[in-house]
Amino acid sequence: MQPAFTVLFMLLFVLLCLLGILANGFIVLVLSREWRRLGRLLPSDMILISLGASRFCLQWVGMVHNFYAFFHLEEFNKSLAGQLVRLQWDFLNSATFWFGTWLSVLFCMKIANLTHPTFLWLKWRFPGSVPWLLLGSLLTSTIVTLFFFWGDYALNQGFFIREAYENMTYMERAMSMDIHYFLPLKFALFSIPCSVFLVSTALLIHSLRRHARTMRQSAHSLQDASTQAHTRALRSLIFFLILYILSFMSLIIDTVGFFSSENDWFWPWQIVTYLCTSVHPFILILSSPRLRAVFRQLLLLARGFWLV
Repeated sequence: MQPAFTVLFMLLFVLLCLLGILANGFIVLVLSREWRRLGRLLPSDMILISLGASRFCLQWVGMVHNFYAFFHLEEFNKSLAGQLVRLQWDFLNSATFWFGTWLSVLFCMKIANLTHPTFLWLKWRFPGSVPWLLLGSLLTSTIVTLFFFWGDYALNQGFFIREAYENMTYMERAMSMDIHYFLPLKFALFSIPCSVFLVSTALLIHSLRRHARTMRQSAHSLQDASTQAHTRALRSLIFFLILYILSFMSLIIDTVGFFSSENDWFWPWQIVTYLCTSVHPFILILSSPRLRAVFRQLLLLARGFWLV
């Protein structure tokens, strides 16, 4: 790739991350103000503020991670500073995936109209369990990060180097470690929240289809409030699903090293990887009446400032 295109995609990546940082920071600030004013948070706000905070930090760490790897690849792989950056990156990625999963479950519990006893019990228990689920997500992310850190440490200290690996370079051993340790570990650990996400989305789709069929049979309009709520939630969730799956697949593919920092397509691939954390906050802002109202006020203030 021409250097000009590399610089262009690098700038687009930075712009995407900065927009995501602003959007996630906006969500955290608005909900923090609500928390301070009311002295409590709704379960939905707990999830949103946790997701916004993890994404806010992830995008800062992600920029450091990518620029460090791009300009100092050898040092990034072996140095303590590189290991610490990867440690934070792995923790924030795992936490963000789990918080995103609980957001999809919340959509499902609030909107889906199912009568199965198990679903009704979960719907009753879920709001009170949100703080514990978020704490459990942080604990799980810490354990996941320790697995990744142990793999990095083992690679850098030369553990498990068999006779077949003795003639390999460091980068060849790193690639072997990626394929035989990090890839199965990442796939197994990130598949769990991804599966929960898919199940909650499938339940919401099933609920909407059943509700629409009931409305047709009773000759009611498909534009009633319940159907509109289902449709709005489903539209937001489908966008989130696409971005979520894209983010999941990019993390798995990234582990194999198809788009390493030496690859010409490194920066375009990083744009794809961080698309979810940068675009989805704007979907959340536009789909929430409270966030949308504050966002509109800010736009009006900004417009007035520039006109003056």
